[in-house]
Amino acid sequence: MQKPQDNKILITVTLIGLGLIAGAFALVAWFVGGGFELGSQSTNNQSTQKNNQSSIPNAGTPDEESSGAPLSDIQNVPQGLFNYGGSTTWIPLHEPINNVITASFPDFQLRYTLPSSGIPGSGTGIKMLLDSQLSFSESSRPLKPTEYESAQQRGFTLEQIPVAIDGIALAVHPDLGMAGLNVDQIKAIYTGKVTNWSELGGPNLPITAYSRSPETTGTANYFLEEVIAADAFSETVIFVDDTTAGIRQVINNKGGIYYASAPEVVDQCLIYAIPLAAQNQTNNFIPPFADTWRTGQDCLNQTNTVNETAFREGSYPLTRRLFVIVKADGAIDESAGRAYVNILLSPVGQSLIDQAGFVSIQ
Repeated sequence: MQKPQDNKILITVTLIGLGLIAGAFALVAWFVGGGFELGSQSTNNQSTQKNNQSSIPNAGTPDEESSGAPLSDIQNVPQGLFNYGGSTTWIPLHEPINNVITASFPDFQLRYTLPSSGIPGSGTGIKMLLDSQLSFSESSRPLKPTEYESAQQRGFTLEQIPVAIDGIALAVHPDLGMAGLNVDQIKAIYTGKVTNWSELGGPNLPITAYSRSPETTGTANYFLEEVIAADAFSETVIFVDDTTAGIRQVINNKGGIYYASAPEVVDQCLIYAIPLAAQNQTNNFIPPFADTWRTGQDCLNQTNTVNETAFREGSYPLTRRLFVIVKADGAIDESAGRAYVNILLSPVGQSLIDQAGFVSIQ
């Protein structure tokens, strides 16, 4: 494995969080059907469907994948403009998928809708879906029992339909000089049990851990509940608004560490996506990137890509599934959500998922 080199060249920061924090929403421009909208109600109540609305295709139970029919075989795609929102992890996929939808189903228009207040994320999107502000939502974590209960209290159910696999990568300074971390060490960092890299075999350097808020973002919520397995992060953890801010902190702080969806971390040239091992292991570190880590001009010429093989087979210790959250109530919003799922699970959709840095599930 190639060691990170000095004198990295900063490529254009492509981090997904940029432009998504409050006060910078106008930078988000990857959406079909009129751009984006702030916290409005869905505008599809005047829409009509191409086919009988009662014939909604079955996209599967919350933990069951669909068969992945070709685009030409996808039926019951509704007409109209539909609001969707949720996880910012998904944003690299929006433009290519929306281009396919525009070309193949021009009457099925989607508009990414931001919350009227607060930061967008999985939790925010699910809440907006419960409040009928969205037709469907995207999530980087599973639904919570309280969210199922909230839906039932409103007279409908929610379904989580997996469409992709994602890895979580941890960014450290390229000069940190450590071969890797295991999951137990990551837990110790984010719960405050270790505060200096020397305690983990690294340099005598204070650790500064960065995170997004678990209250709104699915990645942070998943990391807290499934990786850290704690009720809260350590009081020493510094919260940032988005991944752009987290990566910039690591670039400027040799003792910094930050985590995010692998495609957001792996394509950067000024940090190091540190390899990981399972709990208690002191070797067998698996990198979140494919091949060797490229830096400098090599990185500019050929961007680092995710370790698709390790993510798919599960040898990389931090992987998860990405879900479309569908409002199952027999109305047109449900058919919009299921049509979106079927497009994502088609061969074309799964190929675009791979190209966006995630891993197809079919």
